[in-house]
Amino acid sequence: MIEVRDLVKRYGRHTAVDHLSFTVEQGQVYGFLGPNGAGKSTTMNIMTGYLGPTEGEVLVDGYSMADEPEKARRRIGYLPEQPPLYVDMTVTEYLLFAAELKKVPARARSGEVKRVMERTMLADVAGRLIRNLSKGYKQRVGIAQALLGNPEIVILDEPTVGLDPKQIIEIRALIRALAKEHTVILSSHILAEVQAVCDRILIIHHGKMVAAGTTEELERQLAGTTALEVTLKADEPAGRNLLRRVPGAGAVSYRPGAAEGESTFRVESRRGDLREKIFQACAAENVALLGLRSAGMTLEDVFLKLTADDGAREELPVSGREEEDEAE
Repeated sequence: MIEVRDLVKRYGRHTAVDHLSFTVEQGQVYGFLGPNGAGKSTTMNIMTGYLGPTEGEVLVDGYSMADEPEKARRRIGYLPEQPPLYVDMTVTEYLLFAAELKKVPARARSGEVKRVMERTMLADVAGRLIRNLSKGYKQRVGIAQALLGNPEIVILDEPTVGLDPKQIIEIRALIRALAKEHTVILSSHILAEVQAVCDRILIIHHGKMVAAGTTEELERQLAGTTALEVTLKADEPAGRNLLRRVPGAGAVSYRPGAAEGESTFRVESRRGDLREKIFQACAAENVALLGLRSAGMTLEDVFLKLTADDGAREELPVSGREEEDEAE
């Protein structure tokens, strides 16, 4: 449905999007994940035609966003992070106006507005001024305008930002429902959000693609990193120093133990199973080893590794067709 080819966006000397390439397939929900300032909104604005790229191109259903923008845009519904609402209009007035802008035929506008209001559960507030709506309802109005014209692709930029927990649950449920009829792309820096609604995840950092795949695929790609949870009868400095000296040990992170005098550490390595070496090191230092077990690699671990800025970040190979590979 969408092909992003070697996309670059520069603002003066700052590169917001850096040779970014990926493919979005039909009928799935894609999560565009990255820390604030990673380039998510800039990329989305280019994909939807709101910004022009410095280099590269975007194809939507085979149509170039640069060469055939009207045909490409007709296939996309877009909700920016700040919904483009006219707050002195009622919900119905605004959606009729947006339908006209999107060139929905005059005879079909009322029916189309009714359809999207039912889809986003706005019928009860159809006659109210937008300024008097809650943040959650304003987001629904923004999603409703994105659905006008029944586009094949719906792009949502931070759709739950600023919402309370109840509103977040409602918007996530709406996104899952939309996915039955549309290809959906949503950006977020919230891991739980992406896990809750997305089939595939694209992780970008400093404008570059660092990983792509399902949650399970990303976790498997890091499965080569052995992670152990180690509990010692030692304080943090002593335990950390001991574990760092274990041959093959990588990153060592700490959390307080369950009892006084205990410390628990996560020890990572790409050199295989470290359990025997840790046991031997504890015996040699006469430190009691109270617990030793495997610790799985979660999506949060993946995200933190891939977006680290300490020079130790590793880029994972992107999977599938994504191998063709802001200042917000």
